[in-house]
Amino acid sequence: MFDLERWQEIFETLSKNKLRTFLTGLSVASGIFILVILLGFSEGIANGVKSQFEQDAANKISVWTGVTTKGYKGLNPGRYIQLKNSSFDAIENEYDDYFEYRTKDYMIWGGTVTYNNESGNYRVRGTMPDNQFIENADMGSGRFISQSDINESKKVAVIGNKIKTDLFKGEDPINQNIQVFGMNFKVVGVFYDPGGDREEGQVYIPLTTAQKVFNAGENIRNMAFTVKMTDDFDEAVAMSNAIALGIEQKVKEIHTVAPDDVSAVRVNNTLEQAQKIYSLIATIRAVFWFVGIGTIIAGIVGVGNIMLIIVKERTKEIGIRKALGALPMSIVGMILQEAVFVTMFSGLFGLIFGLGLLELVGPLIESDFIKYPQVDFNIALTTVFLLVFAGALAGFIPAYRAAMIKPIDALRDE
Repeated sequence: MFDLERWQEIFETLSKNKLRTFLTGLSVASGIFILVILLGFSEGIANGVKSQFEQDAANKISVWTGVTTKGYKGLNPGRYIQLKNSSFDAIENEYDDYFEYRTKDYMIWGGTVTYNNESGNYRVRGTMPDNQFIENADMGSGRFISQSDINESKKVAVIGNKIKTDLFKGEDPINQNIQVFGMNFKVVGVFYDPGGDREEGQVYIPLTTAQKVFNAGENIRNMAFTVKMTDDFDEAVAMSNAIALGIEQKVKEIHTVAPDDVSAVRVNNTLEQAQKIYSLIATIRAVFWFVGIGTIIAGIVGVGNIMLIIVKERTKEIGIRKALGALPMSIVGMILQEAVFVTMFSGLFGLIFGLGLLELVGPLIESDFIKYPQVDFNIALTTVFLLVFAGALAGFIPAYRAAMIKPIDALRDE
């Protein structure tokens, strides 16, 4: 049952030690505040990194080539390694059972795209249907490249939302004709991409069409695959690493490249990168917890110290209470209630202030690697309750000492 008079008594007792109580409460409140802010920003970092991986599939293996830096089997260095359809087919045939999606691209970096009197330079990519899922392209309207478009080398195009905004000025682009280097392509879809304007400033056309209209023959610029995931993340990473290494060796074998030539064939495994980043985030979060809890412990020690001081200053009062028949447990309860009052009030103040600051400042943070810093309210509230429990433990030693004071010794205390 709530005893108003008892809590008024506690408040009056603590008021007599205003400066000590204020400093102790400030220490406890700052500990919770710092912990909330640190946890919020650790979550913001995690959200930011996850948003970067959302730009493409997290289990993506990309393959592209460069110039050889070493001679091999009688061939001189300085050769450009040109990927071809047959390179893609060889990889697909060997690892098809492990792939979820696969694509090959032929790219023109600065393609002139025109609609009526509007024009601009955008990346033009001949690609495959699976590229929609590898690039996480979300279709806002229409459709993506289909297998029928590939088989028939159709002159159709899927444009990014940025191109729609730049060229169509609010007009619906579906079934309209755009000119790519003066050649007509019918727009069949508009896509959005988590990567923003950089990714949405692209035109996708069927790969076979790109190879024909740009006289590429069998040439391709790069290849990309996504590996089938398993429930065990570490197992999936290990399998992805093995496949990535196998693909690199296969491409080097096909194009007669030295096994240790790191410039000629490059393979990027995003799943391995994700594992490293998530491990780093877990480390950062652990460090933040360590710093926050260390600050809270300092506050708890302060609570224990102020309770010792209060017990010392109230020795005569405690002696009188015991002389009048107060039981040791009632003395312990009296001191513990004061310790709980300090930690609970200060902890809730720090919690509310920290959550409020995150709500206020979080939406204003504009960074690719920190997004929506926030704290799970249940975790924060649980931390406060644990703080109150710790505060009660910190007050127990002074409370026990108070309960053991003999009335005659207490009354003699100066």
